[in-house]
Amino acid sequence: MEISRDAATASGRRQCWALVGFAAAVFVAAAIGGLGVQGTTDEYASLRQPGWAPPSWLFGPVWSLLYALIAVAGWLVWRRVGFSPALWAWTAQLVLNAIWTPLFFGAGQYGLAFAEIVLMWLAIGLTVVLFARVSRVAAALLLPYWAWVTFAAALNLSIWQLNS
Repeated sequence: MEISRDAATASGRRQCWALVGFAAAVFVAAAIGGLGVQGTTDEYASLRQPGWAPPSWLFGPVWSLLYALIAVAGWLVWRRVGFSPALWAWTAQLVLNAIWTPLFFGAGQYGLAFAEIVLMWLAIGLTVVLFARVSRVAAALLLPYWAWVTFAAALNLSIWQLNS
């Protein structure tokens, strides 16, 4: 009985550390993106934007929630199948997520950023499909993210058109 209790404790610790690892991976992607937006509030405000563009203060809270959902979704899939094609898709969309912000804000490459966000959107879609085969909850956790990236892609396209 003592051995199984120790095994359960070790498994619980492993699960906890894995969740920390997924949160750290998402944090790194967010931090890379954050480096791309340092001091860009004025730049964003100076761009010609559609009337439906959100205020810049909204992005931080929305992305904080979405990043938490992305981490938990990845962790849930890992718990069931380990590192599988679903998690490689998760990793790919996360890398694309990290790249978009520096392209858009840091480099001011609105057209290239739009092409990149379309790839990110497709990668998120693939991740949702692959996650749904493993965990419907994990797939559902990514739906707000996919919806927000859909909105962000439309906003990116509009800003690109209005400012070129």
